[in-house]
Amino acid sequence: MFIMGSLVVVLAFIGGMKYTETLWAAGRSIYDQVNRFAYVMQLVRDKYVEDPDMNRLVDGAIEGMLEKLDPHSVFISAEEQKKIAEQFKGEFEGIGISYAIQDKILTVISAIPGTPSDRLGLRAGDRIIKIDGVATFGISNEEVPAKLRGPKGTKVKITVQRPGLTETLDYTITRDTIPIHSIETAFMLDQKTGYVLVNQFTANTSDELHAALVSLTEQGMTQLMLDLRNNSGGYLQQAIKVLSEFVGGERRLVFTRGRLADSEKSYYSAAQAPYQTLPIIVLVNGGSASASEIVSGAMQDLDRGLVVGARTFGKGLVQQQYELGDGSVVRITTDRYYTPSGRLIQRPYKEGEMGDYYAKAFETEDSTQATEESTLEDTTAREVYKTEKGRLVYGGGAIMPDVKIASTYSSAYGYKLMMANLFFEFANSYAESHPIESSDFPQYLSTYQPSAEMLQDLVKLAENRKIPFDKTGFERDKDFISLSVKAYLAQIHWNNRNNWYQVRARGDNQIQMALGLFDQARLIAGL
Repeated sequence: MFIMGSLVVVLAFIGGMKYTETLWAAGRSIYDQVNRFAYVMQLVRDKYVEDPDMNRLVDGAIEGMLEKLDPHSVFISAEEQKKIAEQFKGEFEGIGISYAIQDKILTVISAIPGTPSDRLGLRAGDRIIKIDGVATFGISNEEVPAKLRGPKGTKVKITVQRPGLTETLDYTITRDTIPIHSIETAFMLDQKTGYVLVNQFTANTSDELHAALVSLTEQGMTQLMLDLRNNSGGYLQQAIKVLSEFVGGERRLVFTRGRLADSEKSYYSAAQAPYQTLPIIVLVNGGSASASEIVSGAMQDLDRGLVVGARTFGKGLVQQQYELGDGSVVRITTDRYYTPSGRLIQRPYKEGEMGDYYAKAFETEDSTQATEESTLEDTTAREVYKTEKGRLVYGGGAIMPDVKIASTYSSAYGYKLMMANLFFEFANSYAESHPIESSDFPQYLSTYQPSAEMLQDLVKLAENRKIPFDKTGFERDKDFISLSVKAYLAQIHWNNRNNWYQVRARGDNQIQMALGLFDQARLIAGL
């Protein structure tokens, strides 16, 4: 803050200051450096061929300065910071839907449970054709929140075209506080295995997780699969609280060190944990970062759970956030994270190679096949550490899983279908004229398969959307395509997003192969 304070003072007097060669020449003091920068700003303001946007230039200068430090010291604009704060606060005010723009029409993907939209009966596949009497055809993704969100207690009128009905439906919705759930889904994979997908660590994560664990226990859970794949992190304290559900004994869960010799700070579990005897498998991949690595690293070092999947991202830098007075902020790295055994989570990085830094997070995953003990090649030189019980674990940045299972990826063809949201569009259209006869979701989950004719109709839809048929890609992705259609049909028929996840889990090779590893999880935890 001292540096920024100096900069503000200098800039305040920029119009009237006279600069001499001594003043702006490179020097060692902070004042000399700030004065150099201010002098360049004055030159640009007064001499540049066009009238410059000085605010944009200062933002860019701050960004450039922080880029010289590390990948995670960043400048965040006021507009972007507002979105981030809302996301991690865990709530916003609106009507409570997830949506997509399908063929230029605003379409409901799902109504968030317990929200005004859910209470009024909005369903997956509903097309919102008017908002407050104004047609929505051609509306952009950016325009939707501006029209549907608003202060709690205010009202918005929407007109809905529901598949299978000839008449439109009019709703007047009173906006309310809408939770942003960090527990994406929680359900039983089988009669004894609970599954919880955590998408980030926000202010409400530990409370949501505890509620999910209570519910799963009531359903007969005796072992847990905790999915942290593609969870980019969040609040450190929430990671500690999540671990404290499973780790007792006042054990050290993580520690941080900064530049100063006495800067080390440790974080411990409570004496007792409500689920400290529950066998756990933690799923991770290259998108698991920061708080996700704190949780998976502690589970591994303390021999509390089995870590399965692929190498994590390797973000082990702690940022402190400083406000700049206009809503924008800077996040500056002040410490590094270490696992209980002393492993540094942060992956090595080099200035000027930030593109490679992010790309390499996923490069060890084998994209063509997966085996239970897949050799996900990692050539990083790694120090050897030991867990509490003497198992070997490895440093060098990121968390290496105990059991490596590569993800299976779709071809470019399947990826294009997914990114165009064609699985949902096709399922929504198909469900209009082909309602599912069964009311028994478990039976549907076990037996239903989309027909070859349905898949060919999907291919034709894709061609109409300018995605040419790729026979090789289609044959490779056939199971993925079929499963995706089945998942969306389940979500639309039962109006339940959880059903989508349950169908997709059946085709997730990492989940299915991890189910056979709970004996190993029990063994390392001594259960």
